[in-house]
Amino acid sequence: MNCFVTGANGFIGMRLVESLSADGHTVRCLVRSQEKFRSLSHLPDVTAVLGDIEDSAVLNDGLAGCDTVFHLAAFAKPWSKDKSLPHRINVTGTENMLKASLAAGVKRFVFTSSAAVIGPSPGVEPIDEDFPRTVPWFNEYEETKAEAEELVRSYNRDGLETIIVNPPRVYGPGPINESNSVTRMIKLYALGKWHIVPGDGTCIGSYVLVNDVVSGHILAARRGRPGQRYALGGENLTFEQFFEILAEVTGKRPWLIHLPVRFMITAAKIMEWQASVTGIAPLLTASWVKKYLNHWSLSSNKAVKELGYGFTPFREGVKVTLEWLKKEGEIA
Repeated sequence: MNCFVTGANGFIGMRLVESLSADGHTVRCLVRSQEKFRSLSHLPDVTAVLGDIEDSAVLNDGLAGCDTVFHLAAFAKPWSKDKSLPHRINVTGTENMLKASLAAGVKRFVFTSSAAVIGPSPGVEPIDEDFPRTVPWFNEYEETKAEAEELVRSYNRDGLETIIVNPPRVYGPGPINESNSVTRMIKLYALGKWHIVPGDGTCIGSYVLVNDVVSGHILAARRGRPGQRYALGGENLTFEQFFEILAEVTGKRPWLIHLPVRFMITAAKIMEWQASVTGIAPLLTASWVKKYLNHWSLSSNKAVKELGYGFTPFREGVKVTLEWLKKEGEIA
């Protein structure tokens, strides 16, 4: 494949580029600067396209000769001083990519959405891609990703083969940032510095190793049915199960306190107020707290059956993550 990747220096994007290069594919990475490309510049057949998804001229030039697009670039932070940014990046930016891809004769367009668009699940039973969501969006990220999905499907009807992938809570080796918050939790737990269990600890989430999500992207490009979306989930666990597995794997049991929902929401609202005054992003927002105090139980059966997708059990994924953290000097 001759690939074009946006979000190439992000958590999933970086691993995707590494995997594509290792498999012998040619990859062009859309990056804002050579500095952003530095960590990928050593890879065979990987080159930089300098610019961003708001620059149509850069996209038109960069996509020439590419047959496959992986569009991962997104604004996923819980808060932005510039209120127009989530829509500009997640919706308008996606439309810019779709227009340029169609004009360039791209064969396949893989769009990275989120499992947050599908759920939450009404209870502990997993939901799939066809679940009819009735709950309002919790935040702008979900809302703009859903709007972008509609655009992606509309371009599939216009002749560009598009496939949507929806990963949930991704963790594993990679930059420890806002997009890799689960790995940050694992790191802090291993260091004895994590002491919070959200709510009563019974809410379910789907946890997937980044290696599996990368594999799912490539499988979607090769085998995905145009116009379809695929949940790339992992193991469904409550917060209590999550921390119990960490305890068993690390051999450590730091004290944990269940933080009441009301307290978490109040604290988040105070942080948001401070952010409105100082312009400094809050660690949490009330809408994101409410989101994670719902069940997000997810089924990946469609991807398993149609793509040949598979995921790593959380216990094994944690071991992989801890080994990487040790190698990087993040934990002892």
